Amino acid sequence: MSAPEVTTLVSVTRFRLRALRFLPFFMLHAHRAIAQIRKAEGFVAGAVRRDADLAFWTLTVWRDEAAMRAYGASGAHRKAAPHLAEWGDEASVARWRQDGDGLPAWPEAARRLHEEGRPLPLRHPARDRPRLTEPQTTFAMRL
Repeated sequence: MSAPEVTTLVSVTRFRLRALRFLPFFMLHAHRAIAQIRKAEGFVAGAVRRDADLAFWTLTVWRDEAAMRAYGASGAHRKAAPHLAEWGDEASVARWRQDGDGLPAWPEAARRLHEEGRPLPLRHPARDRPRLTEPQTTFAMRL
């Protein structure tokens, strides 16, 4: 008899900086959050990508929601989060459950974000709807 299939939680986020002047600060916090996530209890897999328009995507797979929330409420991620509301003009998130622990493909993540995502609160939101088509990636990395 085979082992039962594992169910995991997937989270995709898209965050766009509203000005280039925030990039050095954002990158400092991003590097710290990446170091934190690699050690986080319950983190299964992940990837990040940067688009040509200063948009940054994360795609993460978690053992469960409790593990994802514990990561978000602690360490480097918690320190960075308050700044994002000021630095960004577009931010959204989508989450779903999947069978297995594999990292979904980016087109699937973009589709889910477009169809199921919700905006995150920002102090200076863009007036236009976020551009959630397949991004023009300038950098990508697995976590």
